[in-house]
Amino acid sequence: MKLIDKTIVAKKMPIRLVRNTILKGLFFLATTFGLLVLGILLYRIFTQGIGYLDWDFFQNFASRRPEEAGIKAALIGSIWLMLVVAPVALLLGLGTAIYLEEYAKKNWFTSFIKLNISNLAGVPSIIFGLLGLTIFVRALALDRSVLAAGLTMSLLVLPVIIVAAQEAIRSVPRELREASYGMGATKWQTIVRVVLPAAIPGILTGSILALSRAVGETAPLVVVGIPMFIAFLPKTVFDTFTVLPMQIYNWTSRPQEEFQSVAAAGILVLLFLLIFMNSIAVFIRNKFQKRY
Repeated sequence: MKLIDKTIVAKKMPIRLVRNTILKGLFFLATTFGLLVLGILLYRIFTQGIGYLDWDFFQNFASRRPEEAGIKAALIGSIWLMLVVAPVALLLGLGTAIYLEEYAKKNWFTSFIKLNISNLAGVPSIIFGLLGLTIFVRALALDRSVLAAGLTMSLLVLPVIIVAAQEAIRSVPRELREASYGMGATKWQTIVRVVLPAAIPGILTGSILALSRAVGETAPLVVVGIPMFIAFLPKTVFDTFTVLPMQIYNWTSRPQEEFQSVAAAGILVLLFLLIFMNSIAVFIRNKFQKRY
């Protein structure tokens, strides 16, 4: 404190206060602008689509007549897609994270793998669509099925889940591991009974965000060749299907003005589905946070 010149501080303080006020105002305006645009978007979607949200909208298939158009096939197709994406992506992602953090040797090769996984999280989604088209649709001859699309979307969200799980596992205090080893537990018992329960909040957060991205993605499915218009439900993972984003895109491309309102209703359904998924994640995360 003796080295601080109070005179210089007193001279610079007004400038710093003005600068702080200006930056605070800019940040506030940026936040307000984002919230305003989001509010306008939500208001327009609700006012346009709320009138089409009825029981018939969920029971009807897609139609060329807007008053008869429904979202049944797309909604069931999205559920089928998540039934494939969720177990595949979670098992592979969590298993990879556990191996890299707990078992793999800390050398340049492991660091190289982690760096490439992080880079894959920023690759455009259409690249994963081309990969899925080459491997699953053509090489494995799965055609435009639920399984082909699910495996493609699993590749898309896998890097995000791996990175999130790695960060969650890495954040577990080492004292917990050492206490478990001191009680005579093996490495696997320590991972299953100590590390994973403590890391579940972070793992769930990243996983749900990744699965939410899979629900709303369109580009990879367009490349794979998922149809926009079908009037039947898939019975197995080898059947053709459609999903909510594809159906909404189909409606927005129609020239009739009524289909814009139908698309808004579909967006509301997709929005409610995402909110429901995130609510489950928040509930489970809070439950485990109270325990550990």
